[in-house]
Amino acid sequence: MDLTGNDETMILFDLQCANGHRFEAWFRDGATYDRQADAGDLACPLCGGHDVEKAPMAPRIGKGRAVAVPVADVPAGDVPAAATTPTPPPDARTMAVMGAQLKALRALRQKIEESCDYVGPEFAEEARKIHYGESDPRGIYGETTSEEAEELEDEGIDIARVPWVPRES
Repeated sequence: MDLTGNDETMILFDLQCANGHRFEAWFRDGATYDRQADAGDLACPLCGGHDVEKAPMAPRIGKGRAVAVPVADVPAGDVPAAATTPTPPPDARTMAVMGAQLKALRALRQKIEESCDYVGPEFAEEARKIHYGESDPRGIYGETTSEEAEELEDEGIDIARVPWVPRES
């Protein structure tokens, strides 16, 4: 029994897709993993691949026995964080969507790097020069602070904030 009074426990497995991407996933029990794997419901969050298997993992050994404390016995205002309802792990469909989004962001990064000039931390200054005709019009990318980005938008300079995901290794 956990601190919320539930008898349910979850098990964490390290998984790996056919492309070598490693990730963790929570399951109600080993049988749940087996059913989802057999049905092809597991998906890699990085590439969306459905060829997923358990990866070797080291066991996690606790240092002592946990003691369950019923929430009703804890004074008001002193409820431990573990007694709150945990966020359920994402299901296979959510993992597949996340993988597709990551793949699209990686493709966008590649397109930007191939077709635009990197101006680094001078992005705001260079964007202004292009906007006011002091520099040749061209696509640029780089870094800027949130404050500088807001100032550019206030000046009517079109910019886009793109989540810069790591390249696939």
